[in-house]
Amino acid sequence: MRSAAAYWRGDEKNKQLQRVYGTAWESKEALEEHLHRIEEAERRDHRKLGRDLDLYSFPDELGSGLPVFHPKGGVVKREMEDYVRRRHIEEGFSYVGTPHISKEGLFHLSGHLPYYADGMFPPTEMEGSSYYLKAMNCPMHNLIFRGRGRSYRELPLRFFEFGSVYRYERSGVVHGLTRVRGLTQDDSHSYETPEQAPGEIRHLLAFVLGLLRDFGLDDYYLELSTGGDSDKFIGSDEEWAVATAVLEEAARETGLELVPDPGGAAFYGPKISVQARDAIGRTWQMSTIQYDFNQPARFGLEFSAADGTRQQPVMIHSAKFGSIERFFGVLTEHYAGAFPAWLAPVQVVGIPITDEQVPYLTDVALKLRTRGIRVEIDDSDDRMQKKIRTASKQKIPFVLLAGATDAEAGAVSFRYRDGSQRNGVPVDDAVRQIADWVASRANSDPAAESPVVVG
Repeated sequence: MRSAAAYWRGDEKNKQLQRVYGTAWESKEALEEHLHRIEEAERRDHRKLGRDLDLYSFPDELGSGLPVFHPKGGVVKREMEDYVRRRHIEEGFSYVGTPHISKEGLFHLSGHLPYYADGMFPPTEMEGSSYYLKAMNCPMHNLIFRGRGRSYRELPLRFFEFGSVYRYERSGVVHGLTRVRGLTQDDSHSYETPEQAPGEIRHLLAFVLGLLRDFGLDDYYLELSTGGDSDKFIGSDEEWAVATAVLEEAARETGLELVPDPGGAAFYGPKISVQARDAIGRTWQMSTIQYDFNQPARFGLEFSAADGTRQQPVMIHSAKFGSIERFFGVLTEHYAGAFPAWLAPVQVVGIPITDEQVPYLTDVALKLRTRGIRVEIDDSDDRMQKKIRTASKQKIPFVLLAGATDAEAGAVSFRYRDGSQRNGVPVDDAVRQIADWVASRANSDPAAESPVVVG
């Protein structure tokens, strides 16, 4: 496959060797399939697509693992955020907000110091105290729960925020958007009685799987990460057994494949993670649901029970995207940059055959914008064929062409991402069909199923 120079035992004082990388398969067909996957993975590399489509970048001046989103990437990110915010509200979550930094005592209380200290950035000294950038949102949500007395009538109580967290990932594992140091989680925490926990986990699993399907990721299995004998886990064996059994039962009820991951849990409790397969069969860890019996005890969280006693809730952590950055990167590779029309940064581009049709297409664009469609007019000096190639490279779902005949007839010509085209579509029909397609949130390419496609 390739070769590279290497020193014996990594010491430059030793002789230089030639390292050869190869692969072996049981048949020529299997080898060809492997090579095709490699080629597809390179074509779909979200770092390259992010640059080519002007979505995001990774400036050296900011530091490793700290991406910035450009205007077009900001559109996709906003669509993702708007969707998941609305869905959380529909699922009974209350939106909250917390700061990016806290005094170190909070993270001692939560257990992140010392159990997760290696994954946190070093502290900042200020006013006689040490402050840490937060690596998790849960400690601050616990403070909101503890901020006033709680009744069993409020449970389950669900908090949600877009929480920006910062994790010190080693430079060798930082990779584009899929492994970053600054990330935003669509993070939620549910507080409930132990009896309510199984129902809440089923509720969260249904929410998570529905969300992934809405974004076109509908091939997945579940992984159950459990604790072990190591001192990296806190809590009694009995508590871990109860929490694990609750998660396992809810996971099996989905009917999905459940794969064990011994020792892969967080320090405070076991978790279910959704492992989604992309368009070329690669697996990505996406959403997580974690059962936490430790933090409620450490924070002294209580609610007033029906019999008047004070009882401790359990806490369920859940991140539906995992992180917005990682989810964005996975979607970019899944769709090879050709986002569904509802997510695409530019949904329609209008291309005039000659300059005389620019005002006509500008009026068409106005009609589309009143329907909430993101549209641009390419009135550059480039020739028409180059404009079409540019739109194709930018993977824009709908291209509307207009010449003199179209303008006279009050029509446009559709061109789709697969190169198919239909001419003479009345403007009002074109506007309605584009708006309907976007509103349907269909994840397939409009060229395949749109009612205006030829044939």
